Amino acid sequence: MNDGLGAGSDAPDGPASDADADAADPAKNADAADTTGDADAVPDDEREALLTIAGGAVITAGGVSGQRALTAATEFFLARGLGPAAYGVYALAWRIAQLCSRLVTFGSVPALQRYLPEYADDPDRQGVVAGLAYATTLGFGAAIAAGIWLAAPRIDALTVEDASFPPTMRAFGFLVGLLGVVMVASAVFRAVGSARGEIAFNKLLRPGVRLVGALAALALGYSVVGVAGGIVVATALLAAVAAPLSARVTGIVPSLRGVLREAGRFYNHAAPVAMSSLGKVFQNRVDVLLVGALLTATAAGVYNVVLVLIAIAWIPLMAFNQLLPPVASELYADGRTETLNAVYGSVTRQIVTTVVPILAVLAVFGRELLGLFGEPYVAGYVPLVVYLVGVFVGSAVGATGWLLMMTDHQYARMALDWLLAALNVALTYAFVVRYGLVGAALGTSLAIAVQNGIQVVLLRRFEGLWPFDRTYLTPLAAGGVTLVAMRAIRAVVPGLAAVVVGAAGGLAVYAGALRVLGVDPRDRLVARELAARYRARLAERLRR
Repeated sequence: MNDGLGAGSDAPDGPASDADADAADPAKNADAADTTGDADAVPDDEREALLTIAGGAVITAGGVSGQRALTAATEFFLARGLGPAAYGVYALAWRIAQLCSRLVTFGSVPALQRYLPEYADDPDRQGVVAGLAYATTLGFGAAIAAGIWLAAPRIDALTVEDASFPPTMRAFGFLVGLLGVVMVASAVFRAVGSARGEIAFNKLLRPGVRLVGALAALALGYSVVGVAGGIVVATALLAAVAAPLSARVTGIVPSLRGVLREAGRFYNHAAPVAMSSLGKVFQNRVDVLLVGALLTATAAGVYNVVLVLIAIAWIPLMAFNQLLPPVASELYADGRTETLNAVYGSVTRQIVTTVVPILAVLAVFGRELLGLFGEPYVAGYVPLVVYLVGVFVGSAVGATGWLLMMTDHQYARMALDWLLAALNVALTYAFVVRYGLVGAALGTSLAIAVQNGIQVVLLRRFEGLWPFDRTYLTPLAAGGVTLVAMRAIRAVVPGLAAVVVGAAGGLAVYAGALRVLGVDPRDRLVARELAARYRARLAERLRR
């Protein structure tokens, strides 16, 4: 499928004289020849998969960047408006609600990614799968809300011991089910290959309504309990819109007619994934709980700001993983394992290439970025750097968890999640007691590194999938040069200006280093074809 891209896209629709002028332009001819050479080196099915995933990544990166900006704005206003202690109460309650929201769908989101593409020719079965996902989420949402209502005083006694925590936590208990509905609606968009729909609801509207609800509560003079209530009301309005709009746009209408015939296969996939999610709560989110239980409310607020910056570093992995699961599911179902392996390797290298400069900026200018939230939050710099090591390892191996699930090894992942969860709880507890906030980051970073290392070995053992080759050295070497350049800029440029100058200068150095060291033909192909696609769309809009 040409899509009007590649070498042929250089030929304009204008008069012959314009075409002759282009033919006489050696730069354009060379560029077209390079693009053709890259395309010839990549098989058609691999090329189509790479462009699908990378195209979704471009859209997702924009959406996730917007999400992170909205999240950072919310945390900025709350940290400034509530003060360190009250903000710490909010941060702990919010993080607990987020942990519960990872469980509320009971594995329905990965199950949607697994089965909606497979049932593309059977809308009725797709509707039943969607209906199961919504019903499961609502049921678990109600159960979690009831559990949080009863447990809130006990959680307060074990953690911050603040009178405002129980009502705040109880309000967020109702939020969990509402978030689950939005997540399922977004997952339906994602499963049918619509990155825009998923991004609109899950990446932009969800944090957007949280920001609006929080600001409205602050403007009305409410403290932390009122802020929680404002966020719940705003999210309820979003959930009421998300489900029917998802059905209308995708054509997948949730239904429970014939649910008994589909439930066995659905829960056979969803249940172990849900158990994996529960294990992952203890594996790489126990740090949040232990900071609240063993340290102070202020420390919980500082750690929450660290997690806000860490979330930026996860953007490349999230972006490329947006459409990789349905693509991987389709390739695996068709028995095209060799193509899947090639796609896995290329996508993982592109993730590494994208994440390296982000990690460099956060590592070099982390103190200045934390200081934006207030002077007390600069104490989170060392935990930030420690956590970045885990982010690098998690990004460097790519979508190991998703690929285990999409290749029907969800039980292996569940067992691994629980094994490492038990180990991580013990290690992180010891680290927090001994090292404080740094220990929390160390435990989580170590857990991320160990799990992803084991998962990449399991993928090779089970399916022969292995992403690494010598081309990975290129972005790593370029990143080393960039890190040195940024540190040099920070040494001579004072204050926040160093962040702007250093980031811009570092990115320029990184791009130059990549060009000198050489870029893989697949990466050049993806970059050029997507650039051509967006240039064509921009030109079309300008002509209107």
